[in-house]
Amino acid sequence: MTTEMTSLVRTVDGKNVPAVGMWSIDPTHTQAEFVARHLMVSKVRGGFADISGTIEVAERPEDSTVVIAIATASVSSGTADRDAHLVSPDFFDVETYPEIRFASTSFEPAGSSWKLVGDLTIKDVTRPVSMDFTFLGITTDPWGNAKAAFSASAEVEREDWGLTWNVALEGGGVLVSKKVKLEIEVQAGLSSE
Repeated sequence: MTTEMTSLVRTVDGKNVPAVGMWSIDPTHTQAEFVARHLMVSKVRGGFADISGTIEVAERPEDSTVVIAIATASVSSGTADRDAHLVSPDFFDVETYPEIRFASTSFEPAGSSWKLVGDLTIKDVTRPVSMDFTFLGITTDPWGNAKAAFSASAEVEREDWGLTWNVALEGGGVLVSKKVKLEIEVQAGLSSE
């Protein structure tokens, strides 16, 4: 790691954290994905291609903030019919609700990583979510730009946000699980001010 990269990582209370400043999410190298059970047994994965936001790292890491915006119309699950259903009023209703938003409310140490708590808004319903959050480190891209990587995950009950569409199965259970795992992999660059 170069001296410049070393200066962008600091240690606070035994944990590595990025340098103080505004880190802008790189949408081309960031993924927001979800995993749900289908027919109660198999996993179906999907994600969003249009993501933006910032991670403002404070002197005290606990005072840091995260804001993420996701365009609902950018959802993709690998199947055109399913994607058409996901953008419909049964699920994300992208014509009425074009964006999913997350805004952090607290950031606390949790073992070797962090707990990121914030308000998740889907279809104009806002509910708190607690995410496992990890700072993965900093490196330099081929053009000399510093890039920080972060990972976050949580499990949520989709019906809490009005995503209630389902079909009962003849043998018991439902077509789509109520619990959904959210996984976010972020690459961000330090904004120049």
